[in-house]
Amino acid sequence: MMMEGLMHPDPQANAADAQRSRQRRSALINHILAYMATAVVLVPVNFLLTPETVWFYIPLVAWMAPLALHVAYAMGMFDNKQP
Repeated sequence: MMMEGLMHPDPQANAADAQRSRQRRSALINHILAYMATAVVLVPVNFLLTPETVWFYIPLVAWMAPLALHVAYAMGMFDNKQP
């Protein structure tokens, strides 16, 4: 069952929305993978170079705000579509 307010009457608009959604998800997955790869590198670097000071969490926590915004964007929370 389709909800009337959520779908465009134009099939091309639906296809464009689906393509945009796939692109957003793909970009989000790349962002998450970059975050995880950075974490995998930062933790050993921290403990190999400066084991007396734990600092690896600072860039990871700072990166969480842009990542959270990217998640919201990928979910379509910034779209201005009226129901």
